[in-house]
Amino acid sequence: MRSLEYRDCLVDLLKNAPGVQRVEVLEGGRYPFALAVSAGGRDLRWQVIGQLAEGAKHDVPTVPIQSGPPAFTAALMGGAPDAWLAGVIGAAEPLDTERIEVWSAREGKDDAGLTVFFHNGERVFVRLF
Repeated sequence: MRSLEYRDCLVDLLKNAPGVQRVEVLEGGRYPFALAVSAGGRDLRWQVIGQLAEGAKHDVPTVPIQSGPPAFTAALMGGAPDAWLAGVIGAAEPLDTERIEVWSAREGKDDAGLTVFFHNGERVFVRLF
């Protein structure tokens, strides 16, 4: 999925998420396709990086494939930020999403972020900065 498209999708999801006080698109900074979220007393900044499906071209939109929504675990706002964001995404039950991988749940990893895998082979990486 394209970075801009998914960033805008996240903005819409986060605006309706419980406990979120503010969502702001960050333009023109060091990190393209970024957004800021204030939730649960924390300010979080995320960057969205899209990866097209194998063989896909940037000038032709990839057709979304819808199937069942991903399995997810809701996480408390005070816990790992990436687990919380994965819970927000999963709670929306997106039919184009195959699964969500939370980076902080990987053994021996300290990075906060997540990978969203889509049924059509595309991916999005959302990293905390």
